[in-house]
Amino acid sequence: MLNFQTMLHNVSLFFLLLCIWLQQEVNCFVHQNSPPDSGYLRFTYEATDFSPAKAYDYIIIGGGTAGCPLAATLSESYSVLLLERGSSLNKSVLYESNVFQNILAANDNDSPVQTFVSEDGLQNARARILGGGSMINGGFYSRADDYFYDNAGIEWDMGAVERAYEWVENSIVTRPGRLNRFQTSFFNGLLESGVVPDNGFTFDHVRGTKIGGSTFNDSGIRHGAVELLNNANPENLDVLVHAMVDRVIFSTSDPLAAVGVAYHDSNGKYHIVHVRTNGEVILSAGAIGSPQLLLLSGLGPTSNLTSLNIPVVRDHPFIGQFMADNPRTGVNILLRDSITDLGLRVAGITESGPYIESFTVAPNTPLTSIIPFVGSVAIFNSSVQIIGGKITRPKSTGSLHLLSASNVTVGPSVRFNYYNHTEDVNECWNAVEVIRKLLATPTMEEYKFGGQNFEFLGLPLPEESSDYETIASFCRDTLSTFWHIHGGCLPNKVVDSNLKVIGVDSLRVVDASTFFNSPGTNPQATTMMLGRYIGIKMLEERAASQGHPFLEYI
Repeated sequence: MLNFQTMLHNVSLFFLLLCIWLQQEVNCFVHQNSPPDSGYLRFTYEATDFSPAKAYDYIIIGGGTAGCPLAATLSESYSVLLLERGSSLNKSVLYESNVFQNILAANDNDSPVQTFVSEDGLQNARARILGGGSMINGGFYSRADDYFYDNAGIEWDMGAVERAYEWVENSIVTRPGRLNRFQTSFFNGLLESGVVPDNGFTFDHVRGTKIGGSTFNDSGIRHGAVELLNNANPENLDVLVHAMVDRVIFSTSDPLAAVGVAYHDSNGKYHIVHVRTNGEVILSAGAIGSPQLLLLSGLGPTSNLTSLNIPVVRDHPFIGQFMADNPRTGVNILLRDSITDLGLRVAGITESGPYIESFTVAPNTPLTSIIPFVGSVAIFNSSVQIIGGKITRPKSTGSLHLLSASNVTVGPSVRFNYYNHTEDVNECWNAVEVIRKLLATPTMEEYKFGGQNFEFLGLPLPEESSDYETIASFCRDTLSTFWHIHGGCLPNKVVDSNLKVIGVDSLRVVDASTFFNSPGTNPQATTMMLGRYIGIKMLEERAASQGHPFLEYI
């Protein structure tokens, strides 16, 4: 009888656990295949309609890919004001089919994307929406490579890094099911061309061909960094949109410290908010916005600031320096019919260096903003498949400088100096060879017109593949971007290993401006991880200073 009761108890426990697991799976499915949860709207306000408190523990400038997870994390224990220059969720960015419409619809007013042309002559883009770049990109989610961690200049706790990634992944990342048509062909073609091994699905950065995660669910609906705000303590967080920060305010006595910010709303009304004792101002405005704001606030090269009549708060010669953007090279194939798999799901991580990715441009899409070298506006009734090689760690870097000393809405000028180093051209050469082998695979035969030739939009691959000057010309003539801008506030030059601005108390930078290299194949996973990771470290620091332990809850 006792054994029977024990067995009955075990069976009941089994079914109870099974039911709990099934409910979790159902909840996960419902979350991943439903429109984004907008619970964060409870504490999100138009800057014109909200009067913030006089002081907060933390003020975060930029509600982007790093700023949202950082704000959510710090709000667990402290008051946080998050200031975003753009708008809240815009339905035009929500669906996978609208990925490139974000760039095409860019304007000078309030679009989610702000385009600019670098001094190199290449059109580029930056986000202007709550959620940042995660709301306007192709959705590919892949963790950083070992080289990034080893050379980031940050003191990593790899256990905490893993937990931070998991926190993001459990909230907004989908593990894709079956690949659609061209992504399947692309996956198989990479393997046939020698980009091996077959790694299947993985979040990790591993050499070979892989399927990554996505911030688009299986229904093609985006779940970006803005949803990480749903993990916040709503009692401790105020989020303002259309709040344009003009400058950081500093103490007037030693030690030099950030004590608050000045911002204006869309009506032009100015506001000043301070941070409390032991609090911080944190810049998460991106690789363009963060160095620009530091310069406007009086931190930067003395000669540059004085030439603009900006009062020098502290000489910081490397702010706005070492700006980089990974060049994209490759080919664009005109397909015979419409292909609907618009997102990025597959990446080839090659032994020779470059990363190979492919994405579809929907029919009837003007292409000059996406493929700049096609010339005049081109619109086609069928899909265009872009097969691009990413130069992984460009040696060529440039700089950022202000065009206005007083108006933050005037974007800075940036030069990236693409392909100024032979090493970058050599890696482009390697990318060309991988793409050449890919196009010669049996899998890619079906995309040839009449089974004979590919129909290229723009330049085909050069026929002569052994001449450096021929390849260099092709790389420069087909120059484009993956929009993975980084640098400007590098560790050990502008910030320390904890991302605190050197020589200034209570001021930190947490975004891609602190990256020496773009992490992994695509940076959004690591940028979101960084926001969570640094937030946890800051909570641990505050807890230690108060003499009690901090317990992290995932």
